[in-house]
Amino acid sequence: MPDSPTAGGAAPVRNASRGRYRFREYHVITVPDPLALPSVEAVCVTGEERNCGATSGTLHTPDELTRWIAEHCAQSGHEMYEQTVRALVRAEPGAWQ
Repeated sequence: MPDSPTAGGAAPVRNASRGRYRFREYHVITVPDPLALPSVEAVCVTGEERNCGATSGTLHTPDELTRWIAEHCAQSGHEMYEQTVRALVRAEPGAWQ
């Protein structure tokens, strides 16, 4: 039987230093830019071996995007789309806590 690394079955003593880490949270409020148009885009991800990949391009209203999806669906029968919505926001920093 090999020798035990600890005498009497006690837990081994480690010389590793322990540290206590404190993280501060930085609070930021994001406010949409009222002068910038939001943008939306859709990509057709229908397909078994690979995605169709048809894209709407950048549009500026949900109605335009819905119309593009409806037209692509009517032409191709594809039903799965990945939608991306982008908007410019302004950060208003808060205080460190």
